[in-house]
Amino acid sequence: MNVNQQPHMASPYGQPQPGYQGHPQSVYGGQQVPGGYPAPYAPYNGPASAYQPGPPQGMRGPPTSGAPPVPAAQAYSQFGQGDIQNGPPPMGAPPQRPPVSQPYSQGAMNLSGPQPPYNQQFGAALNSMQQMTNQMASMQVGSTVPSPAGPGYAPPTVSQPSASAAYTPSAPSSFAPTSTVPTQPPSTEGVPHTLSQPYYGAPPQQPFPTAAPPFSAPGPTQPPGPPLASQQSFPQAPPTSQPPFSSAPPQVPTASYGGPPPPVQASHPRAAPPTSQPSGFPGGPPPTSTPTQYTGPPMQQPPVSQPSSFHSGPPPPPTSAAGFPPQGGAPPRPPHPGMQGPPLASQGPPMSQANHVAPPQPGMLPGPPAPGMAGPPPQPGMQGYPPQQNGAFGQVRGPQPGYAGPYPGQQSYGAAPPAQAPAPPAPKRLDPDSIPSPIQVIEDDKANKGSEPFVTGVRGQAPPLVTTNFHVKDQGNASPRFIRCTAYNMPCTSDMAKQSQVPLAAVIKPLATLPPDENPPYIVDHGESGPIRCNRCKAYMCPYMQFIEGGRRFQCGFCSCVTEVPPHYFQHLDHTGKRVDCYDRPELSLGSYEFLATVDYCKNNKIPQPPAFIFLIDVSYNAVKNGMVRIVCQELKTLLDYLPRENPDVQSNIRVGFATYNKVLHFYNVKASLAQPQMMVVSDVADMFVPLLDGFLVNVSESRVVIESLLDQIPDMFADTRETETVFGPVIQAGLEALKAADCAGKLFVFHSSLPIAEAPGKLKNREDKKLVGTDKEKSLFQPQVSFYANLAKECVAQGCCVDLFLFPNQYVDVATLGVVPTSTGGSVYKYTYFQAQSDQERFLNDLRKDIQKQVGFDAVMRVRTSTGIRATDFFGSFYMSNTTDVELAGLDCDKTITVEFRHDDKLSEETGALMQCAVLYTSCSGQRRLRIHNMAVNCCAQLADLYRNCETDTIINFFAKYAYRSVLNNPTKNVRDSLVNQCAQILACYRKNCASPSSAGQLILPECMKLLPVYLNCVLKSDVLHPGADVSLDDRAYLRQLVSAMDVAESHVFFYPRLLPVHKLDVESDTLPVAIRDSEERLSKGGIYLLETGLNLFLWVGANAQQELLQNIFGTPAFSQIDSNVTSLPILDNPYSKRLREIIESFRAQRSRYMKLMVVKQEDKLELIFKHFLVEDKNNSGGASYVDFLCHMHKEIRQLLS
Repeated sequence: MNVNQQPHMASPYGQPQPGYQGHPQSVYGGQQVPGGYPAPYAPYNGPASAYQPGPPQGMRGPPTSGAPPVPAAQAYSQFGQGDIQNGPPPMGAPPQRPPVSQPYSQGAMNLSGPQPPYNQQFGAALNSMQQMTNQMASMQVGSTVPSPAGPGYAPPTVSQPSASAAYTPSAPSSFAPTSTVPTQPPSTEGVPHTLSQPYYGAPPQQPFPTAAPPFSAPGPTQPPGPPLASQQSFPQAPPTSQPPFSSAPPQVPTASYGGPPPPVQASHPRAAPPTSQPSGFPGGPPPTSTPTQYTGPPMQQPPVSQPSSFHSGPPPPPTSAAGFPPQGGAPPRPPHPGMQGPPLASQGPPMSQANHVAPPQPGMLPGPPAPGMAGPPPQPGMQGYPPQQNGAFGQVRGPQPGYAGPYPGQQSYGAAPPAQAPAPPAPKRLDPDSIPSPIQVIEDDKANKGSEPFVTGVRGQAPPLVTTNFHVKDQGNASPRFIRCTAYNMPCTSDMAKQSQVPLAAVIKPLATLPPDENPPYIVDHGESGPIRCNRCKAYMCPYMQFIEGGRRFQCGFCSCVTEVPPHYFQHLDHTGKRVDCYDRPELSLGSYEFLATVDYCKNNKIPQPPAFIFLIDVSYNAVKNGMVRIVCQELKTLLDYLPRENPDVQSNIRVGFATYNKVLHFYNVKASLAQPQMMVVSDVADMFVPLLDGFLVNVSESRVVIESLLDQIPDMFADTRETETVFGPVIQAGLEALKAADCAGKLFVFHSSLPIAEAPGKLKNREDKKLVGTDKEKSLFQPQVSFYANLAKECVAQGCCVDLFLFPNQYVDVATLGVVPTSTGGSVYKYTYFQAQSDQERFLNDLRKDIQKQVGFDAVMRVRTSTGIRATDFFGSFYMSNTTDVELAGLDCDKTITVEFRHDDKLSEETGALMQCAVLYTSCSGQRRLRIHNMAVNCCAQLADLYRNCETDTIINFFAKYAYRSVLNNPTKNVRDSLVNQCAQILACYRKNCASPSSAGQLILPECMKLLPVYLNCVLKSDVLHPGADVSLDDRAYLRQLVSAMDVAESHVFFYPRLLPVHKLDVESDTLPVAIRDSEERLSKGGIYLLETGLNLFLWVGANAQQELLQNIFGTPAFSQIDSNVTSLPILDNPYSKRLREIIESFRAQRSRYMKLMVVKQEDKLELIFKHFLVEDKNNSGGASYVDFLCHMHKEIRQLLS
């Protein structure tokens, strides 16, 4: 069925179901909620109330044995207020969950006892079903069957054995098909990845293998396997509504996101989990505080009158998932793996609830059961627990391509031989629209937080998302543009932190550029005496210092030490205890400000010289032939007028120097008194020195004529070179020696083309070996092959020599090794694979201009101080550390971030909160020594619910990506992926256990602020670094690994979850952009044109049936066939549409630190494979899971932890 159509709504939106509108419901405390959606249910966001271990009243749990009691009527709101339940509303009061099944405590997880419930509602409650519908409508997932579980995860084995069987905690499943039971290989396995160099800037090297069929595509993506487990060892699974075996009582409904079947509750034996992933993953970051429950399709309950739910009679007519009646004629959706199980006995006939998915409706063709959908027969010893159905949302779809059945060789786990299983019902697949939508969350945040200024004076309030435009008013805490935290409410104790597994970290961007309407940090000059500091911990004066004794002393907010106020700084206090000059002094009233540093803060106690820029240009055959040398020389003539300066009216006092190299180095004397530049060659590269002191580093305005003459001559001088070999180590040594001789800090701009194989220090060999990918030795490919560069980097940092590397490779250049110096000195690596002057010049020149002009500090040292109770323990980014506290950066620009992880070393108190102060000492581009201070105070909490209410998922994902990308240096990528899933599952399981209202195991309940954690985490797992396709080069992976390590939250967000805009819906009259759509192929329409932004690339996808008028306005031709897909910029046409689209593209580029090259992709074109690689909610060609599958997988992991 066309996923773009809104499925019809079934009952929740139609007649009231019992317990739905119009019927009062009994809520968890027995209070009645008037009919209609009870307020507390905001769309997927019920608040979490504490998960109590005992069965709450009115909850249904699977019977321990025996037929389920006939349920009495039960209200919709049996879920604690605010939790949305996603299973079908039970018809009658469900039997109480037997204690057996309830305690979810998993040993490993040290989850503490129940927290008191908080029923706070976040997110407005929906008033009507309609709203819920609308909410859901905006989210969709592809229509075909999702790929079997996640990246590399073999999909869960097909039928999930009854839950209990399935989730055995003992068998760790892991992403790869290594589960205890053989599982089906991920569906796309074996299909090479389509990502080819081009994404990172080169023309594709090889044609991409064909893309996997779009979600709705017909062809099978996977070879059909044997029948699903459910059909396999036992006869087919019974229809959803009926349990396959008559003997077992039904189970609890499952996942609300329709995930894998809920694990059977504790008391039952579990068989090895089918998952292919290691089970028991610790949780990932939780979504926000209110729990979102996605319940799977409701398990159909047997009708009330039927005692045992497992009879083999015909299934009751299913309601469609998500309560939408099936659309006529819609082909069934193929089931999702692991989604469907037999109905739960104790539930009444399904009602479809909004968030619950109901079983397929009549009239939908049954699709093949998805793997793992039908529940296998109970395992022996499972007593009475019927298999669970994993609920899937959404309508049933037709068989999906390639989802034939369980993975070959899969056995049913310990299932009893099926004897009487009825024919399999049409399994359901999770409806993409019923699972959390990134777009919905982004749009809601814009609506709720985009209009008001964000005032930083309130401790512990989470800022608007990075995707929201907002204005910041600094009133005592640093702006989120400088610091973003993973949690704005830190746990008071280390035990709580361990239990939740939520990472406690801050992503700090000390020199971030602010928008024009916000003031840059004020500069405070305390004269000779320098900044006022705490005597003990050396924290700088800030709003957290408490003045006492009439203002003569102050108590440090970080260490509580009392320090005398110097006489010149003394001021009286007002009646509230504040200094009367508090608002006149930035350091007493603002979160961010700068101090002028005294000579005591300078290297060797002397004022620094202004910095220098040295340009080192590769003039070997490849660099000359591809046009790079000529382009660089031409551009530098203009760029020298734009060197960074603090005052736009004054000339920059940065000095410049030039050298070229191949196997030897050529230095140029460009002293102003010379008529022509002079070249000096150093051929002894083993012992590098700079042959001239005077005339190498010069002032641009004085030597302009000589410099221009040199830049004109270089391309001609080497035009006929036949030298193909290059050196690299000596080039950096030469620049370093020049800065040492001039006794200044500075930056080297190195333009390099090939692997340095010439005989010299730092010589490298080609070690590219695709056979190591996916093995335990793969990590060696990310490590530098020689230690020379690490030692050289250390010397560079000591001198304040930062290196920016521009690479123009046509083959392997070992970015992992060449990038060591740039990434250790605070520099950047830019890579232009298969550089072609015509198509790549614009991108390269824009990057170069931005790189040379941006604000930058030199010779920087950063230290993060914290209040008692926590301390900074780990750091991520492009820097060097010689001890455990000081982050040393030879250069620090406005785009670099340093990520800091905190751990407890004592208890924190709720009253004082936790404080952090980031101080960066650096030399400005004018040569002034300064201290930039950023302060941040966050709350502390003794309740886990408060922690889960104040997290920021984008920052958590930024941290997880950096942590994982660093881990690949020492661990196989599969282990890294597994541990990420594990941590994510632990975060969500802890929330479920301690904060959510009790509900059936079949529901996936996510905290409101973390409901996007699974979709974003899946994007990290599928990224090229952790799960590469066949055509992603090792250099690309090393390049991306280094790039992400210093990314800020806004850039990592668009990098992992690209922005996809339907430009055919553009309103040329308004300044607003059309609302983005989700990154899935089934969201694209053939008549549309879409702009996809990844932070590194822009793609304009043109549908084959796009309107001629639109094509004429954008491309100047009405015919689809005449569009040239080789263009890198749109033609400048005189019509409002063309103008507005070009403005949007420019505004996107202006927001990013790197220039995004535009690629025009026509539907069905070969480039479409690259484009599809970025549709991250779909399955990818290297085996990465679709969002829907991953959600099921994550649900299974959570259930395993809880059982």
